[in-house]
Amino acid sequence: MHQPLEPPGQQPLGYGKCSPVGSDAGKAAGCSAGSEASGGIGKGPVICSAICGNPYAGLVSHLRAAWLSGKTRPMEYRMAQLEALGRFLDEKKQDILDATALDMGKPSFEAYFTEILLCKNNLNDTLNNLSHWMKDEYVDKNLVTQLDSAFIRKDPYGVVLIIGPWNYPIHLLLVPLIGAIAAGNCVVVKPSETSKNTERLVAEMLTCYLDNDCFAVVTAGVQETTRLLENKFDYIFFTGSPSVGRIVMTAAAKHLTPITLELGGKNPCYVSDTCDVQNVARRVAWGRFFNAGQTCIAPDYVLCSLEMQEKLMPALREAITEFFGPNPQESPDFGRIVGDKQFRRIRALLCSGRVAIGGQTDEKERYIAPTVLADVLPSDPAMQEEIFGPILPIVVVADMDEAIDFINARPQPLAIYAFSCDSKVVKQVLERTSSGGFCGNDTLMHVTLTSLPFGGIGSSGLGMYHGKFTFDTFTHRRSCLHRNMGLEALNSLRYPPYSQQKLGLLTATFEIKRKGMCTLL
Repeated sequence: MHQPLEPPGQQPLGYGKCSPVGSDAGKAAGCSAGSEASGGIGKGPVICSAICGNPYAGLVSHLRAAWLSGKTRPMEYRMAQLEALGRFLDEKKQDILDATALDMGKPSFEAYFTEILLCKNNLNDTLNNLSHWMKDEYVDKNLVTQLDSAFIRKDPYGVVLIIGPWNYPIHLLLVPLIGAIAAGNCVVVKPSETSKNTERLVAEMLTCYLDNDCFAVVTAGVQETTRLLENKFDYIFFTGSPSVGRIVMTAAAKHLTPITLELGGKNPCYVSDTCDVQNVARRVAWGRFFNAGQTCIAPDYVLCSLEMQEKLMPALREAITEFFGPNPQESPDFGRIVGDKQFRRIRALLCSGRVAIGGQTDEKERYIAPTVLADVLPSDPAMQEEIFGPILPIVVVADMDEAIDFINARPQPLAIYAFSCDSKVVKQVLERTSSGGFCGNDTLMHVTLTSLPFGGIGSSGLGMYHGKFTFDTFTHRRSCLHRNMGLEALNSLRYPPYSQQKLGLLTATFEIKRKGMCTLL
């Protein structure tokens, strides 16, 4: 991981660049950094943290005081902050496109689709439904509580931490933030220091739109993030690698803090012998090479028969040429690897199998061509780790059963893809495997639906979000029973002294019976 842009010790502890905007968030859009602030971290009064020695203790304490005041609980406040977030996306659209292009050569089409449009979809879905999501949920009652009120209250957790990754630095930071705001929390967001230009944009501009008493942006590298995680948060949401996820989970465990981990893994893509080869090639190539392959749900490798491999090769070559031209390095629609370290790691995987398509690299540009590797063995380097780059290995299997066994012998992935003109084949892969998500006859598209939860299982993650699922993630479902102060005679059955008669009557009023069962007298 890269070092932070600016260590927190160079500024008043974690406070910001913009004037407070409160419920008028957005009026300060376009404000510039003040000379006294060098770290780009959320605005607020300076609070000393010398007592505990943690550079972020004052910031967390300030946000906790705001949360305890009840400021974030009214629906009107939450709506105002969400609408301000929408203004950030609208007014800073070009800045977002420019920053992601500088960080990783992300084409503006891809950046708009993923970083802005899909964010706005989640935001508008939340704004359209928040009043309904916030309502108490009334539940069934037993005979004893028929005159009482039993319900689930949707409470915020409190002060939550969101740690974003570099590959979709706006989307994967703001979509969790949308749910955290909607649920009524105060939030610390930490963008990735690897995507430096986007990190700077978020640090300097996002706090111009949100209430700085309740929301803060922290710019931090590895050491600073470690110190940040020492603080007590009420919920932590992390998107990144499994190795860092373990570190975050260990830090959360010290405070018994609930956590969502959005990780990754090697997502298999099974292609049966009965399919439209051209359509498969286009959909797989799009999913693999979108964002230069730096997508956690990209198809990581293809499983197919030797016969299908031979059919796929020309179709994949044709699709790549159609998408990016004869020289993808010159295409404005193909991105670059985010950093030198990541470039060297991905390039080392090219020794797997044989290069059937692509394989060209340019270290100066951090360019790796859209590449297909044929005849890859399970023991090859490309099959030992998540590729996270524009390389697609093909592993030959005899049939669907062998493909399913291959998938099940490995950690549960974030996504599984299956292609076949026979819907029974797609259903077999779905029913006999386990993954965070599944998509039949396409790639990536399942994450565009806010109605579907997104998340991993096992080593690919813990928890879920998108749409209402994000609101639910940042919401504590508080069980509530409000009883009548009178009718004390109904309670006498549970009070001592006990008797067999009381137990019989208690059982009759509390017992839940199986439907369709009858009792023989």
